[in-house]
Amino acid sequence: MGLMSPQAVHAQPEAPPGQPGAPYAEMPSIAPVGVRVDRYLPLPPSETTPPVEPAKGYRLQQLGRGLYMVTDNGYQSMFLVYENGVVVVDAPPSYSAHLKQAIAEVTDQPVTHVIYSHAHIDHIGGVMDIGGNPAIIAQEETKRLLIRAKDPKRPPPTITFPNHYELKVGSQVLELSYHGVAHEPGNIFIWAPEQKVLMVVDIIFPGWMPWGRFADAQDGPGYFEQMAEIDRIPFETLVGGHVDRVGTHADVRTQIEFFSDIKAATAGALKSTPVGLEMDKADVTNPWAVSDNYIDRVVVKCVNAVTPKWRSRLAGYDVFIWDQCHAMQQSLRID
Repeated sequence: MGLMSPQAVHAQPEAPPGQPGAPYAEMPSIAPVGVRVDRYLPLPPSETTPPVEPAKGYRLQQLGRGLYMVTDNGYQSMFLVYENGVVVVDAPPSYSAHLKQAIAEVTDQPVTHVIYSHAHIDHIGGVMDIGGNPAIIAQEETKRLLIRAKDPKRPPPTITFPNHYELKVGSQVLELSYHGVAHEPGNIFIWAPEQKVLMVVDIIFPGWMPWGRFADAQDGPGYFEQMAEIDRIPFETLVGGHVDRVGTHADVRTQIEFFSDIKAATAGALKSTPVGLEMDKADVTNPWAVSDNYIDRVVVKCVNAVTPKWRSRLAGYDVFIWDQCHAMQQSLRID
């Protein structure tokens, strides 16, 4: 984290050291991180999403010939049926116990292949519920991370690739490609060319505020590059791995626009925010405190700048807007 030098020292603290004091000027009405929320903003109106039957625990949606999405309206995975078997893409533990049942609604063919989108347990931690002995395919970095994790719930892949892998099974094709680090090393694009379906997990969140801090992206600039790369692919349906529906190019462009606004607001705030404002004299030699004061004020300006436009356009906006502004100032200052 970069450090700043104090320039202005004004007010004395109104509370004992280490305890909350007076709020910053023009504090947003949306509660910041660490403040309890009695009632979150209502979700904006959108297309009706089919509910998940509680007894089933999942919803099945056909995406094209032999290609299906399985979801609990929070997580999403896919499976592709071909003449002699089934290819499963991800197995979120939130509903992995029902994956075999979902597949059985369509076919009695065995699962012959599993594809890992990436290494995170919330997307592949239910793979053992599939059973059998399928070949597991993933990018090389995913194998490295899973070997390090030594997690029996996430066995390492048996087939890996560096950049591209084409899986041909019967008359069906899936093209796997690696576009570098963004969300996590090894996170891949899964493209079904016949069905024009693209699956990329933890990058695009159709209709929703993305998960906090660029969806926990390990590489901020890489995250923004991959949003643009997704928009360049001629898909008709996007499976993002999360939320309650599939996506479109309009959803990708909306998210790009949102983050462009966050970036512009944060860049302006970084330039216009004075350092050390209203800090106690005793704190000006504490570089962590000076940095915290400056960053907080930048984030306040960012939240205020983007909220009027976006609070009613993205579901769950208030949950992660503070996280997004904090992540942006961090990325602009040190990336």
